[in-house]
Amino acid sequence: MKEKFIHALFADHQKANELPSPAQVWEWLEGTLGVLFPEFANHRFVSEREFAQHFQQLELDLFKILNALGEAVKAKSADIEKQYMEQLPEVRDMLWLDAQAILDGDPAAPGITEVIRTYPGFYAIAVYRLAHAFYELKVPLIPRILTEYAHGKTGVDIHPAARIGKHFCIDHGTGVVIGETCEIGEHVKIYQGVTLGALSVRKELAQTKRHPTIEDGVVIYSGATILGGATVIGRGSVIGGNVWLTESVPPNSRIYYARND
Repeated sequence: MKEKFIHALFADHQKANELPSPAQVWEWLEGTLGVLFPEFANHRFVSEREFAQHFQQLELDLFKILNALGEAVKAKSADIEKQYMEQLPEVRDMLWLDAQAILDGDPAAPGITEVIRTYPGFYAIAVYRLAHAFYELKVPLIPRILTEYAHGKTGVDIHPAARIGKHFCIDHGTGVVIGETCEIGEHVKIYQGVTLGALSVRKELAQTKRHPTIEDGVVIYSGATILGGATVIGRGSVIGGNVWLTESVPPNSRIYYARND
């Protein structure tokens, strides 16, 4: 019995060895964040040459990660690596806008350096944008490894397939859930405990639009739950704390929870 169990476990490990380890992906992520933003860096570079060598090592590490996925990746690993690294300037620009949105929206934030270095909402957004770039290139497994790593560190759960516009602000962050088919416009602000989720659907409908659409300029306060693929929160709306919504609201709405004592 014991020998058969060990044999079966070993076979599973052999199969798993064909994939990149989560730790390998996490290390690449932290290194990439440290390159994009010195606030995340664990090392101070003394020369541009040293910095360039570090950047090249990240490229090589990414190639190894992609190559370890084997046939699960349809394109050549070198081609995906090149396409991905070419997107990093655009990703960084978007993240600067996100950091500025958080700074503008939080009176307690003294400066953008503190936002980048210490705010869990910004960290979760940064990892999401890196993961989403992989998702757009149809890279399997890696996007979810990245966002679940951020989920564990910050309490913010953003599916890498969600589509999120510029100037995105998550304030405090803990307990935020953003589902797979969620679409979020620009200049949206979300507080802690917000769920943008799905109504219960059958497994065969997994590829349908199941999560809400949040249009530009919406503010969603803590504890609000917005569900359903047909639910649209119109631009400029404010959704109050602890509100439960499964229907659309028009632009510039104000929706609050009222007690009836």
